[in-house]
Amino acid sequence: MKIERDERKFDFHGIGLAIKKAREREGMTQEQLGYIVDRDPRTIMYHENDGQHPSLNAFFQMVTMFGISVDEYFYPDMGADEATKKRINIQLNSLNESELRLVEGIINAIIENRGTEGA
Repeated sequence: MKIERDERKFDFHGIGLAIKKAREREGMTQEQLGYIVDRDPRTIMYHENDGQHPSLNAFFQMVTMFGISVDEYFYPDMGADEATKKRINIQLNSLNESELRLVEGIINAIIENRGTEGA
């Protein structure tokens, strides 16, 4: 068996943009995010805009802080449905019990409505 070097390079642009959108949605500045993950604000800018690779720890902190699923970036061939389900599951984990009951009611209403459409 011939062993060859893996020459693939991960393009961080997509995740960097997702981090930027999530940060802005939260009303957080690059300075604030940099403080939280112990990075210079310019470094945050490079991650978000230039696709510069962060350290593994900073990467972990940012994607978990904002609930960003990395599956669609690491496994682009994964179906959109699977990626969406994983993102929803991450969001569900942040809800309290009453919010979860509300979401469950909405899901049940959607399912029930499917059965009555076209009847």
